[in-house]
Amino acid sequence: MFNKRAIVKIVFLFTMLAFLVPIAQATVEDDNAYAIAKQNACLGCHAINKKIVGPSFQSVAEKYKNTPGAQAFLKNKIAKGGSGSWGVVPMPANTKLSDADLSALTGWVLRGAPSKN
Repeated sequence: MFNKRAIVKIVFLFTMLAFLVPIAQATVEDDNAYAIAKQNACLGCHAINKKIVGPSFQSVAEKYKNTPGAQAFLKNKIAKGGSGSWGVVPMPANTKLSDADLSALTGWVLRGAPSKN
């Protein structure tokens, strides 16, 4: 049968695998959301960690981190555009984004827009 050392190694390997699978999935989701932001000109006004015309994605994440319904609010703001949350400069509506794209994008922004790009 197995000795204790082999069992410890097997348990360790399965634990590491269980830990790494969600990280790999998050990376794929983050890459997808970054691509959506890039394809839809979000990065023309927003950066990950600094203000351009609009706030940085990290600033948005910080502002809404403890806000119930933040994702629904941001999905609506991105889809319909508007102004007032961050000043007087209006954000244009992004009506061509699907609900799935809006969900991916807002989830990514609320996580602080992690990106290797």
